[in-house]
Amino acid sequence: MEVLGFVISSKRSTTMWGGVCLILSSIMVISLTIIMYGDSYFMNKHNGGFFKAHFKGEPNQFQEDAQNATSCRAAIEGAAATATPPAPAPAPPQIPRDVHDSPATLINKTLIHGLLASGFDHQSCLSRYQSYLLRRSSSLIPSQDLLHKLRAYEDLHRRCGPHTGPYNRTMRLLLIKRTRNVTLNDTKTCKYVLWRGANGLGNRMVSIAGTFLYAVLTDRVLLVEFHGDMTGLFCQPFLNSSWYLPEDFPYKGRLSQVQRYEKLVYDDHDETRNRMEVNNIIIPWILFLDLELGGGDRIKYFHCDHSQSLLQKVPVLILSSDQYIAPSLFMVPSFKQELWKLFPRKDTVFHHLGRYLFHPTNEAWGLIVRFYQAYLAKADERIGLQIRVFNPQLTPPRTIMDQLLACTLKHNLLPEMVVTDHDLLGENTTISSKAVAILVASLNADYADNLKAMYWTRPTANNVVVGVHQASHEGKQMFGSSDHQIKAWVEIYLLSLCDVLVTSGLSTFGYVAQSLGGLRPWIMEKSLGTTFSDPPCKRALSMEPCFHCPPKYTCEAKTKVDHISTVFPHMRQCQDFPTGVKLVDDP
Repeated sequence: MEVLGFVISSKRSTTMWGGVCLILSSIMVISLTIIMYGDSYFMNKHNGGFFKAHFKGEPNQFQEDAQNATSCRAAIEGAAATATPPAPAPAPPQIPRDVHDSPATLINKTLIHGLLASGFDHQSCLSRYQSYLLRRSSSLIPSQDLLHKLRAYEDLHRRCGPHTGPYNRTMRLLLIKRTRNVTLNDTKTCKYVLWRGANGLGNRMVSIAGTFLYAVLTDRVLLVEFHGDMTGLFCQPFLNSSWYLPEDFPYKGRLSQVQRYEKLVYDDHDETRNRMEVNNIIIPWILFLDLELGGGDRIKYFHCDHSQSLLQKVPVLILSSDQYIAPSLFMVPSFKQELWKLFPRKDTVFHHLGRYLFHPTNEAWGLIVRFYQAYLAKADERIGLQIRVFNPQLTPPRTIMDQLLACTLKHNLLPEMVVTDHDLLGENTTISSKAVAILVASLNADYADNLKAMYWTRPTANNVVVGVHQASHEGKQMFGSSDHQIKAWVEIYLLSLCDVLVTSGLSTFGYVAQSLGGLRPWIMEKSLGTTFSDPPCKRALSMEPCFHCPPKYTCEAKTKVDHISTVFPHMRQCQDFPTGVKLVDDP
């Protein structure tokens, strides 16, 4: 029996070790295959074109950095670092980082010097912790006052967000007391500003950022009404809470039943009413504030303290906007001191708020990373060209192309081309070590095709290697299409990763890209017919977006002024829209 037992045991052992050897052999074969064929090539059909990329057989840099940042944060906070490995990131680009980064330095880079809160699930929004790998380091550091204010807002949003106790209580009171005056007891409930957008993605993003700043300054909770074309673009920005307006909001689809802001302002400023009547004005529980372009006199007193004191008493504001209202908040006397602490550099408002709020979803991030790796990662210089033609019937593509070349060549933004046949293949022709990637963002494919033909048929003066790339060309702007919106968001983000940027005047698409990237672009002015302006482009005064419809009235005298920028510091007339105003750092 013992001998038989030994034989049986030996057979089992032999079988087991044979299986182990087979597994090890398979692993060795796979490993050798990876080493020999480390380059993988894939093509992703997108909008009638292809994204192509090569990925070396190197460690996943994104996963490694995100995991290190998580471990460092856990060590600093005294928390137990988890051993659960992260799931594979979508198409991670091989971007070198300083391997000598200290834990604190790595956390600063990942969380943008404290701008972003820790504690999010990395896999739910990869871009939040990986975006720093695509961006060059920035000297634009958020102030400590801004960081403290954002952490306080996050606490407020978590306490008063959708379907919390305070939110439910406010909604109940909203239905009961919508026609009654507001009392001190009523205002103990949480207050809200509900954002409704209009027009294209750029307009919506600048208006969200301005509305969020207003919410932060007035201790309101921001909730956004996103339709189907917007829900797949951005990750949730606030920890453990949603910023989506719930479907069961009592006045959703019943905007006509909500009192409008201009009615409240008219009653307050009506000179035919005596002071007692003015003091007894009934403040509604919900108010509709329309700040869209073309509002005219509807918004003429929004920047005044007296109007703000009235609005402060309204628990629920519905704010509809397609504009960047941040400059108007700098005009409010009661906001001025706090704003100057939050933003010591006045031209970084959207730069910080945009990076805080807008993180691409994993779907969008995959498109961004794959395109970046394929076409932009290995370039020594990245040049972004954003071309928006508002009236194609009035301005032919040839005029826009001539203006673009006049702008970029005059300011040495694009590599210079050789123009004589003698220099095409001269004896001194060398292989350049510099590579330039040109990213074209346009609804039209003609501009990128023309640039490709130019740099293919003619060499550059210093034999610089030039690649021209375009992610999509939709032909026309489409509203209500989620596919169109995600392509627009991908292109905005890619433009923000460039080193140099040329944009089209009046385009909020370009505003968002320049502000996220911390770039002062060259702005091409609007052209009509077959001629364009001279000079063909101008350098922007700041990276901030332009507020197209600022107020025209002073608060004290209630008189109209030629341009509101002459009344307030740190504001200038927009170069691409003379009636608009933008924030600048210079007083």
